[in-house]
Amino acid sequence: MAELTRGKSARLIGNLMSILTLLKGLPMTYNRDLQEDKEPLFDSIDTISLALEVFTEMISGMDVNRAKTLAAASDPMLLATDLADYLVNHGIPFRQAHEVIGKLVAYSIEQKRGFGEMTLEEFQQFSPAFEADVTACLNLETALAARKGIGAPSPQNVKAQLARWRTTLNA
Repeated sequence: MAELTRGKSARLIGNLMSILTLLKGLPMTYNRDLQEDKEPLFDSIDTISLALEVFTEMISGMDVNRAKTLAAASDPMLLATDLADYLVNHGIPFRQAHEVIGKLVAYSIEQKRGFGEMTLEEFQQFSPAFEADVTACLNLETALAARKGIGAPSPQNVKAQLARWRTTLNA
């Protein structure tokens, strides 16, 4: 089901491009060409409605393999952004932090070792702003918990959204 729905995304993107191209060419007077937006618009609504029905059934019967999901999300390179945030929180401007982390990632790949396997001295080769607490941000759970902005994946945000949608769907 997911693969078929992913295939439908090409159709939806095509419909979007049709509407955007139509709107781009509108003159500043009578917009008779807007009659051409109905077909892609209604087709998109129908396609999304069907996809949501299918996904509702698919997700309600789905069991998540927690161990495999955690393993898939445990690529140490995913935490590069957290290291950049760490440097920013330690007074390094973001553009410099970005450069430092780029070099650190290249080093990590060259050494065939993840960030968690590196010593403090190795981190400090790239920036003296790294301190002993750098290893604390190299944890997936810590990284997720730090993402608290609107729409971010912190456990609190996810729980709040799940509760909100359960309430909405049960109404």
